[in-house]
Amino acid sequence: MRLLCLGDSNTYGYDPRSYLGGRYPEEVRWTALLGRQTGWELLNEGENGREIPHTPTQLREMDALFACSGQIDSLVIMLGSNDLLQIPQATAEGVTERMERFLTRLLDRGQLPTVTVLIAPPAMKPGPWISGEHQLYQSTRLGECYQALARRLNLSFADAGMWNIDLAFDGLHFSPAGHQTFALCLAELLS
Repeated sequence: MRLLCLGDSNTYGYDPRSYLGGRYPEEVRWTALLGRQTGWELLNEGENGREIPHTPTQLREMDALFACSGQIDSLVIMLGSNDLLQIPQATAEGVTERMERFLTRLLDRGQLPTVTVLIAPPAMKPGPWISGEHQLYQSTRLGECYQALARRLNLSFADAGMWNIDLAFDGLHFSPAGHQTFALCLAELLS
């Protein structure tokens, strides 16, 4: 089974202790852990700072990514945190609308595999990346909005906020223990 993991810095495996965008070692990242647990081939397409693709350039990049990825059996997509961080007054509904446009585009182009899991990222916690209560509150609401979207589009859904993911000191990125918990919960969901 080939699983494409599309996400942001938490999929990339960003280590917040690094000042230059460094990653946790491969054996710590949830993607590698999931691959070892399941025996599946995982394509880690995490990128630091990635928002839900919505600009013409980002959408072309996604087309190229899907074209060069070959046959994909499953897709896991976890995005939305950076949208909340980059747009000062973003709401969970607004981020969900952006996600719906992106997923609908993938559906219309036949790029979504039969098994596609939309994952709501865990809620943010206070830290140096989080500038206000608005972002914290909206991040807690993203799960319910994504769940309704997944139902509308007939996709599988998971709320990582329900998985008790340990976050690092910055309140946004997974700790090594958080990566392990995420991999275990996702493996159970996909089995």
